[in-house]
Amino acid sequence: MDSAKNKAVTAIYPGSFDPVTNGHLDLIARGARIFDTLVVAVARNLDKDPLFAVKERIEMLEAVTFDWKNVEVDMFEGLLVDYARARGARVILRGIRAVSDYEYELQMAMMNRKVEPQIETVFMLPGEAYSYLSSRLVKELARFGGPVKGLVPALVEERLKAKFS
Repeated sequence: MDSAKNKAVTAIYPGSFDPVTNGHLDLIARGARIFDTLVVAVARNLDKDPLFAVKERIEMLEAVTFDWKNVEVDMFEGLLVDYARARGARVILRGIRAVSDYEYELQMAMMNRKVEPQIETVFMLPGEAYSYLSSRLVKELARFGGPVKGLVPALVEERLKAKFS
């Protein structure tokens, strides 16, 4: 246990980030203060039909996280614990907005622990201003011409307008 005290801690913050929201950025900012390295890992899920391609999501994330020097953006597919192990991460960071999130995230965390007991899952609550915010709701609002200002970074707002105009 003592040898772990001096090791840098890498955390993985996985998600689809389709698109990245200010709620995601809230967790990234706080995670970057806690962990030595925070890898924002964009999931490539062939079963989903995303609005933005993986490359676009990575570009947006790189642009909006540029100022955090200990934040990296990457892509993964397959088992998250395999990716975390390959990156040398000891932590998976997950956001929880509501009880329904907790139930799902608890199940995933317990399965991940079963597969890889050396990787811990850390749950973080969003800031109050973002407790209701999700990429799905942002996309729906943008699709119908609703205002997304303040919900996503300006760059993402522009990209959403371009997608739906």
